[in-house]
Amino acid sequence: MTGKQAQTWQAVIWDFGGVLTSSPFEAFARFERDSDLPVDFIRRVNSVQPDTNAWAKFERAEIDASQFDKLFRAESAALGHEVSGKAVLSLLSGDLRPRAIAALKSLKGQYKLGCITNNVPTGHGAGMAGSVEKAEAVSQVLRVFDHVIESSKLGIRKPDPRIYALMCETLAVDPAACIYLDDLGINLKPAKAMGMATIKVISEGQLLQDLGALLGQELLGRNAN
Repeated sequence: MTGKQAQTWQAVIWDFGGVLTSSPFEAFARFERDSDLPVDFIRRVNSVQPDTNAWAKFERAEIDASQFDKLFRAESAALGHEVSGKAVLSLLSGDLRPRAIAALKSLKGQYKLGCITNNVPTGHGAGMAGSVEKAEAVSQVLRVFDHVIESSKLGIRKPDPRIYALMCETLAVDPAACIYLDDLGINLKPAKAMGMATIKVISEGQLLQDLGALLGQELLGRNAN
């Protein structure tokens, strides 16, 4: 976490999955245990040719779900374990984090709020929900933001610096006056290079504590486990 005096902040920009929802990596880990796969195998597949692999192409909506399934099967098989891309997609929709969402809502009107999410055109809505009901709950959260950027609609994905610049341009804010939260370090690096303060989200409680410290205010549920 890096930052400056609370009174300088103009905007708080959020990732969605793994920040306002539980991390899909938790679901990946359960799937790997149940399928007798090596630990972090899915993340390993996704780290090979990270700008041109099946995952990157799907997040830019360059392929559909059927093509993703075929490509991911081939990429995972090349690493020793063939895994269904369709099965992996079913793991993406995390559970909403109520305390993080309460904190987000409490900042409405105090700061400009943006969301930059790498998502894929599968499931229901921006959160890739598995049901219409869950998609509506996600939609209600997304309506809190002043602007939302989805990689699958824009055709650009994090960590491409252009996606952060576009958010700042749309919100009409100086990057140096922004806080950016993400659960992936690789996605924080471009934001930090632009001058943003960054928070790597590890847990809901840690998110609230670190963000509250930067903003100079107590966020709802900050001390809860």
